[in-house]
Formats: sequence, C-alpha cells, structure tokens
Amino acid sequence: MKLAEQLRSKIQALPEESTFGYAELCIAKEDYQTAAKALERLQKKETIKKISKGVFYKPKQTIFGEIKPDYNEQLKPFLFRNGKRIAYVTGTSLYNQLGLTTQLAFRIKIASRSNRISINRGALKASAAKSYVEVTDDNYQLLGFLDAIKDVKMIPDAEVKTSVKILVGKIKNLSEKQIKEMVQYALVYPPRTRALLGAMLENIDSKINTTALKESLNPLTKVEIGLTEKDLSSVNNWYIA
Repeated sequence: MKLAEQLRSKIQALPEESTFGYAELCIAKEDYQTAAKALERLQKKETIKKISKGVFYKPKQTIFGEIKPDYNEQLKPFLFRNGKRIAYVTGTSLYNQLGLTTQLAFRIKIASRSNRISINRGALKASAAKSYVEVTDDNYQLLGFLDAIKDVKMIPDAEVKTSVKILVGKIKNLSEKQIKEMVQYALVYPPRTRALLGAMLENIDSKINTTALKESLNPLTKVEIGLTEKDLSSVNNWYIA
C-alpha cells in the first residue's frame, strides 16, 4: 500500500475533531516529505485541516456547519510531543481548576522544562513558564500543586489561609508514593514552597518524612506568607510568618 493510502486509512480511523501530527500517524522521518505532500492534498480536499505546523484535525460537519476541536483538544499538541507529555497548564487557569480562585485567565500559562511554549491563535493564547523539573504524565499534577503552593500569595481573589486549607485537603488524598515524589520535586523549588509544603505535610501527619525539606531551609530566614498557628498549626516549626 502506498504511503498516501496508508495515511488516508489511518486518518479515517481517527475520531472527528481529534488533533494529530506526524507521530500519531507513525510517519518515519525518511517519509516526511512524501507525507507532507499527501497531507497537503488532503487539506485541499478539506478532509483534514491545519491548526499549526505539523498539527491537523478532522473537521466534523453538522447541519449548523463545521465543528472545530474543543479547547483542550486544540491545546493537546502543545502539551505532548511524540505521544509523551512535555508540558502542563499552570497559573490562574490551573488555580481555577483546583478551586482556589473563581477568576479565569485570558491567557493561560504553559510550563515546560526544555521547551518555551507560547501560543497566539484565535481564542487559544498562552505564555511560556519554566517548569522546575522535566514534565511527565506521572508528575504534572504534583508539579501543579507545587506551583500553587509557590504562588499562594499571588492567586487572584483568594485568601492565603483559604487556599492553604483547600490544598491541604487535596494533598491528603495523595498516596504515600506521590507525597514522597512531591517532596523530592519541592527541593528544587524556592524556599517558600519547601517551607509551606513541609508545614502542610506536618499538619496532615507528623510521621511523613520531611527531613530533607527542613534541612534545605535557612533557620535564620523567615518565610513571609501571612499565616498564623490558627491557620496552620505547624507554621512556627517551618520559619513561616
């Protein structure tokens, strides 16, 4: 079967409104040029449409006209590369999803370790943020929690003590393995993140090993977050004011 026929068959099997690229079509690098011409012909026939360089979608036709991929589907090509997650949404959009704020962001933030990802395509707008560690499908949610802890004083329309209470509730639901991983990731975050995470974990269960977090902090430096013992009983153990 010729490459063009193979591509048509693979695309036909994809769900309507789904986005895809060369990786999803399993195109070998030596076939990129031939594949590009075949995909260009499919675009002219409007079998597929282009979102960005190397990213396409199958348009869905209804009686009301064409339906484009939803917001999350359009975002997916920027968060994954060759089927592997390389980035995640952070900032106000994430904090809204976590229930920390009711505000919505006009421009989202996308965090990645080794890729600077910014988008300006119609309603899809994003600015780049730096992830402290390599992003994977297993850790991106933990990194989101750490971002929220790091930014707890800057979350719009949110009280610090309320945000901390919500985050403590969410961290309680994590597994022991996830908490251990989060502690390791936190070690490369700023001191305020390490201090507040340590205080939160101690508040949840004094048996959680937070030694690495405590030893990473300077006991002579106060971390200004704006919490008291009434808000979080363990703050004084973590040099938090």
